[in-house]
Amino acid sequence: MNNSYDYIIIGSGAGGCAAAYRLVRAGKQVLLIEKGQSLPADGSTLDLQKVIRQGVFKSKEPWLNRLGSQFVPEEYFNLGGKTKWYGAALLRYGAHEFEAEPDFQCLPWPISYQDLVPYYEEAETLLGVRHFEIEPDLRVIVDRIGRRRSGWRVEPLPLGLAAEIVDYPEEAKHFDGFASVRGLKAEGQSALLQRLHGHDNLTIIAGQPVHSLQGDYQAPRRIVGVALADGRRFNANTVLLAAGAMHSPRLLQSYVAASGLARQMPNHHLIGSYFKRHLLTALLALSGSRKTDLVRKTALLLNEKFPHSSIQPLGFDGELIATLLPAFVPLRVGNAFGQRCYGFFLQTEEGSHEQNRVVAGSNGGTKGYPALHYDPKLLPRAVVEHRRLVRGFRGALLGAGYASFVKAIPLEGTAHACGTLVAGSDARKAVVDGHGKVHGMENLYVVDGSVLPRVSRVNPSLSIYAWALRVAHQLSIRGHSHETTSNRANAVRA
Repeated sequence: MNNSYDYIIIGSGAGGCAAAYRLVRAGKQVLLIEKGQSLPADGSTLDLQKVIRQGVFKSKEPWLNRLGSQFVPEEYFNLGGKTKWYGAALLRYGAHEFEAEPDFQCLPWPISYQDLVPYYEEAETLLGVRHFEIEPDLRVIVDRIGRRRSGWRVEPLPLGLAAEIVDYPEEAKHFDGFASVRGLKAEGQSALLQRLHGHDNLTIIAGQPVHSLQGDYQAPRRIVGVALADGRRFNANTVLLAAGAMHSPRLLQSYVAASGLARQMPNHHLIGSYFKRHLLTALLALSGSRKTDLVRKTALLLNEKFPHSSIQPLGFDGELIATLLPAFVPLRVGNAFGQRCYGFFLQTEEGSHEQNRVVAGSNGGTKGYPALHYDPKLLPRAVVEHRRLVRGFRGALLGAGYASFVKAIPLEGTAHACGTLVAGSDARKAVVDGHGKVHGMENLYVVDGSVLPRVSRVNPSLSIYAWALRVAHQLSIRGHSHETTSNRANAVRA
């Protein structure tokens, strides 16, 4: 195997796959490294027992919370990353969500909405984004709410699902939180990596984590490659971090500490800071009739009273809804309850606080564990709006004839993790610049959700795809003046 590349990409989620797609098609030699293996195609990724109850495919990596207690985030290590699992909702941020909002503790992007529009459009095309018709049960619910003049408006929800998914009920019922076997859900591997089949300038290493970034002895601001956990080393002109907001900052924290760069980088204290994930609540609306909608997750609900929040249905059928109930509820009772429920996902944008941060195990995590120091109370405006959102939507449902039950998503729910290598124009206040390059580093870029200054009121996936396409496009046309990797091989840090 070749040891020297134009680009090494660490991680194969939305950002990693999008960057690989753009760079490979530009003719660059690319090495994509993924900590996990490819998922099986034997149907097990649609098996409720294995996926939900047993958590077979979830990470088992222990973390510590801000109080020092151990927990396991709901992370996934596999080719395609989280994009294989989560619910295919692919929405653009609003133009105003690229701007600062100090009263809500929201940071500005270093680019505008218009800067990202061409890449939003490209991502939507590559991912086959489409709308599905609102199904009968959901139509009844939203019509009843709308008749009460409660301020809720309904928009079609853009989904990365194949139109023919409705012909495969097992897939249509189990796309939200499951990995498609037939390739009916657009995600990084099927929508982007598979398009690169036959390109001999892409090398993929799966099932092997990156242990560390390797720097030039004489110029530590230049990354010359990576070391894998099995001892192998690979060199590149440029390295892109795409391991996700929970993991990319740990690699950079460890490198900065080991190289002594902390004394030279005015933003080193921000590496890992500004973690955000949305304030999230699952809601079950109960009625006396059985619910028979298939896709379910077809609409977005917005209300001007809650400008930083949105609601979307869960793509859960009755059997899956039953898994949200307490464990002591008998299975038969849970299934009967679930068949009469419609699930909703309520989310509110969080602002940014420096104390909400990821800490690498070697830099402060007790017993070597990584730590997530996170307290939503540091973002009081968001907490207040989310409480009002939950209360307001429950009231609207009750007025429409639906009792409801809610369950707050705990810290383990890291599906929308963002912000730990936040992008910004000022090197003293941000880690990454508007082109994706780490401030103070010569050739280290970031293309995952850690760069997002704002988490928005909608899912971040499409914005991560678009950001990565933009960064990779600019790299492919600009290139670098650095000396070749082969000439620097002897300078790799031991």
